Amino acid sequence: MVTVSPWPFLASWGAFTLMTGAVMYMHRYSGGSFVLLYGFIFLLAVLIFWWRDVIREATFEGMHTEVVIKNLRIGFMLFILSEVMFFVSFFWAFFHSSLAPAIQIGGIWPPHGIAVFSPWGVPLLNTYLLLYSGITVTAAHYALLSGDFDSTWMGLFLTIFFGLIFTGVQGFEYYNASFTIADGIYGSVFYLATGFHGFHVIIGTIFLMVCFGRLNLGHFTKQHHVGFEAAIWYWHFVDVVWIFLFVSIYWWGSLGSL
Repeated sequence: MVTVSPWPFLASWGAFTLMTGAVMYMHRYSGGSFVLLYGFIFLLAVLIFWWRDVIREATFEGMHTEVVIKNLRIGFMLFILSEVMFFVSFFWAFFHSSLAPAIQIGGIWPPHGIAVFSPWGVPLLNTYLLLYSGITVTAAHYALLSGDFDSTWMGLFLTIFFGLIFTGVQGFEYYNASFTIADGIYGSVFYLATGFHGFHVIIGTIFLMVCFGRLNLGHFTKQHHVGFEAAIWYWHFVDVVWIFLFVSIYWWGSLGSL
């Protein structure tokens, strides 16, 4: 067993505070912005210290036995499953609104006055970027399994590069959008779904950056790199969600206006 840790409880408290602050801020309650900022900083600090302890247990204290590694993998799979259900809610809202448009938006989808993005421009470019990043991170994993650390380094570097470019391109897309999150149900669903996916890309990129740093420090071996495996699973999850976003929201959702 690994050392008993206070971080799970503190992380739950930080997440609760962050959620409460977000609700207070969006409803313009007094002190909402302070609670939101406090929850964010508190949760970020907890995660940093928690991951520090996990890295120390795995790399320097030898606590990550086969049983512990198996449990870590199962736990991370369950976490990804919870993330899948998180995005299911966004797709549910999108299809609920698009398959039977309400009379308040004219009974059409996209609603009248919304100039949607062409799927064959920036969205297609971002699709290529994420697909290529999935290839490079998989190549990096197989290179590590074969003991080729130079190829692992290059594959991981390219994956991080593609992730940063994706984030920049999506920021460019948002900057040039003709509608905002306040423009009815279409704006709400579009920015919540693509925005949270972009947030997950940022988190995944940071995850891979940490793995990149650990690779340079010699923390990973052919037999022991469960942290890198978790980052790869998370990145493939981000890839798959984007494919569904591209097909449903960008392509299918824009057919009525093309």
